[in-house]
Amino acid sequence: MDVSNALPGAAPTAPAAHVAGSSSDVVVVGGGVIGLSVAWRAAQRGRTVTVVDPAPGSGASHAAAGMLAPVSEVTYTEEPLLRLGLASLARWPAFAAELSAESGMDVDHRAEGTLDVAFGSDDLAALSEMAGFLEKLSLPVERLTGRECRRAEPMLAPSVRGGILAPGDAWVDPRRVTAALLAALSRRGARVLAGRVAGLLSEGGAVRGVRCADGAAIGAEQVVLAAGAWSGSLDGLPPEVLPPVRPVKGQIMRLRGAPGFLGRCVRGIVHGSRAYLVPRGDGEIVLGATQEEMGFDTRVTAGALWELLRDARELVPGITELEVVDLAAGLRPGTPDNLPVIGPSGMDGLLLATGHHRGGVLLSPLTADLVSGGPDPDLAPLAALCSPLRFAEAHR
Repeated sequence: MDVSNALPGAAPTAPAAHVAGSSSDVVVVGGGVIGLSVAWRAAQRGRTVTVVDPAPGSGASHAAAGMLAPVSEVTYTEEPLLRLGLASLARWPAFAAELSAESGMDVDHRAEGTLDVAFGSDDLAALSEMAGFLEKLSLPVERLTGRECRRAEPMLAPSVRGGILAPGDAWVDPRRVTAALLAALSRRGARVLAGRVAGLLSEGGAVRGVRCADGAAIGAEQVVLAAGAWSGSLDGLPPEVLPPVRPVKGQIMRLRGAPGFLGRCVRGIVHGSRAYLVPRGDGEIVLGATQEEMGFDTRVTAGALWELLRDARELVPGITELEVVDLAAGLRPGTPDNLPVIGPSGMDGLLLATGHHRGGVLLSPLTADLVSGGPDPDLAPLAALCSPLRFAEAHR
């Protein structure tokens, strides 16, 4: 199913009620980095596109740190996810350059690698074991002593014992990415509507559009469900089609120092949990991120922020001298196997692009190609890994 083929320029965000009875080639439900990337690719391929979201760009994408780090975040049991991440990471330089050129906005794409450090002997042994695993997969990784870690990042704590550098990892500013995607969609004539989709319009068992909460109906040849953690609660879908996503809460803190305060992404195991710091070109530092199974709770809590600062201070002691500029919580869409749900839903006219959990920003270029890129035999093995149909057996 191809939602593809460039259309020119989009109006500013408008209430869905203003377009009651309208239609598009493609309606994308969800205005985060995934939905907007899919919509942009579809608009580039000549499709008329409408995006519907209560507040485009303000959900999990707004709270994301923007790490493009499939190597440093790999686990022993998630090699399929690693394959997806590496394929998408390879697309990011061209994706960022093209998006910046079309939107006229810099998305702060940087590729200085991720430094993963350890403080104690046990953590150092675990990192060494991970380095061996990465080497067996022929992935680029450098083993570093504590002194070499501090040479690579002078702001690190003196107590760092050693670490590994994943030189191919990168990062980007998700807030700039969503702003650039909205600008690019505007230039292509796509509509971005502020509203909530309450259900789908169907005819003869096929999806033919969406019904908004305010009563507006928008017809479409194809609907792409990219509503993140809310994708599993859309009315009107049979159980075997509804994606099994759940909300996984993440809280982050943004601080500001002088540009260059931190030169690269830093990660570490502190007090038994993973902590990371992601620098921006303007001196901002993002601290993240918690993982909490709290349903649709988006409160920012004092305990989580205290833990973020405590752990960040262990990694980079000077972090507590910086100004706090933002606090945020977002809901990542998790799935039972931690793989995204991308592709034909099994219901004619409905495509899914959700369930990206921690990898929404990383996987956005690949997801856009899988959904909107047209037939590509090179993508077939990757599409099979995240096919929505893998869950259908559970409902038979």
